[in-house]
Amino acid sequence: MKIRDFGVEIWMNRYETKCEWNLAETCVESLTVAELLEISGKTDSILAELMPLKLTYGAIEGSDRLRSLVAGLYDKQRPENVVITHGAIGANALVHETLVEPGDRVISVLPTYQQHYSIPESYGADIQILKLTETTAFLPDLDELKRLATKGTKLIAINNPNNPTGSLMSRDHLLAIVEIARECGAWILCDEVYRGTDQTGDGVTVSIADLYEKGISTASMSKTFSLAGLRLGWIAGPRDLIHAVAVHRDYNTISVGMLDEHFASIALENKSKILARSHEITRTNLASLAAWVENERMISWVKPQSGTTALLKYDLDMPSEEFCVRLLERTGVMLTPGSALDMEGYLRIGYANNLEILREGLSRISCFLREHKSAAA
Repeated sequence: MKIRDFGVEIWMNRYETKCEWNLAETCVESLTVAELLEISGKTDSILAELMPLKLTYGAIEGSDRLRSLVAGLYDKQRPENVVITHGAIGANALVHETLVEPGDRVISVLPTYQQHYSIPESYGADIQILKLTETTAFLPDLDELKRLATKGTKLIAINNPNNPTGSLMSRDHLLAIVEIARECGAWILCDEVYRGTDQTGDGVTVSIADLYEKGISTASMSKTFSLAGLRLGWIAGPRDLIHAVAVHRDYNTISVGMLDEHFASIALENKSKILARSHEITRTNLASLAAWVENERMISWVKPQSGTTALLKYDLDMPSEEFCVRLLERTGVMLTPGSALDMEGYLRIGYANNLEILREGLSRISCFLREHKSAAA
């Protein structure tokens, strides 16, 4: 099996440890172990919990404790509708591996996480790209989706909230996609790894798994819950799909780490506190980024409604990778080039990390833009 290079992961691996001001990070600022224990009130008791643990294989599909907690993130899911995976990246890969066969029609939005079109493409699927544009505020065009979703379409892959644009589909928009999928018999895979970071209300978007009998949700502890180091995610969906996934999962997972499960369970038992922290960070930081964009004449965008990233359009005659390399070398600031996301002419910025880093990084980007605009003139 041949597969395309994973653009964004190659970019991050190449430069993430070489930057001074990281504005490419996509997680809400990561928690330390000490912070997690303080939030959960377990600073003085954690050793008593961990010391008796025998470091053998854990529960194959995930512990009852963790699967119950994950099911509690949804309206209609039960523990048997959940399987635990190695991150959302493992969850997405397993869903594609389970459902997609050569010749199957798979529709994926773009931009999104590259897994959702490159993996099925590598299996010989008939990949159809639904391009997201500013015209529809980076939301899927329903008429175009209906045109692409011919009878027998196997899978529609969407991403809500969207990475990298921060667009957010409402319940009504999702229900319209459900009707299109139902008409052609397709599954819907919704990558919901940023679910819980909406800019308004309680921050939590309705899940596709709760709206559609063939809806599949993937998510993780990485982005919203600030615990990417646990490498723990999940799939939530119909039981027959979970069973089919489990057959494939036996070949590449066995079980996730017991310590990872334990800390994920602690975090989800204290989800309200962690979500409140995430909302404070994402909403404060996005306001700061919005003020910068408003005053930066060489940058335009569709303001995110959720998530931790934004897609910026820049007014310089320069490929995005060249822009980002020059920016890093000149200022120490790291962004992600649109080319790594198959969106040339754009830049992805992650705004949910340290606020002072964000502000300093934005100031340096402004200086960089002015210097190159003057040179071009």
